[in-house]
Amino acid sequence: MPRTTNAPASRKRRKKVLKYAKGYFGNKSKLFRYAKEAVQHAWQYAYIDRKKKKANMRGLWIVRLNAACREAGMSYSRFIEGLKAANIQLDRRQLSEIAIADAVAFSGLIKQAQAALKIKASSAAKA
Repeated sequence: MPRTTNAPASRKRRKKVLKYAKGYFGNKSKLFRYAKEAVQHAWQYAYIDRKKKKANMRGLWIVRLNAACREAGMSYSRFIEGLKAANIQLDRRQLSEIAIADAVAFSGLIKQAQAALKIKASSAAKA
């Protein structure tokens, strides 16, 4: 009795991998063995870079905020400390959008952060 190979499913699986590898250079787009390896590496890079993208965007927001804070005469770290003291819970993405789009609102946030820092400093001096 001949060995069964489940050929339709195997062929479908191989064709799917070759479809993902379409456009790769040389054997990586033609031969299953090399295509499979290339596709697996591509998926690993895609997974890692989805995580890196989040870190890169956070870094961009921080750079934008730092620039906007420096224009107002305050450092980024003091601004964030002041917002926490004022119990303003906006994330860096929202803050950078405000800094870019609405300078008046951002200057209001700067003033609130500075006021909260003064209150924090005076309460620390009393203690």
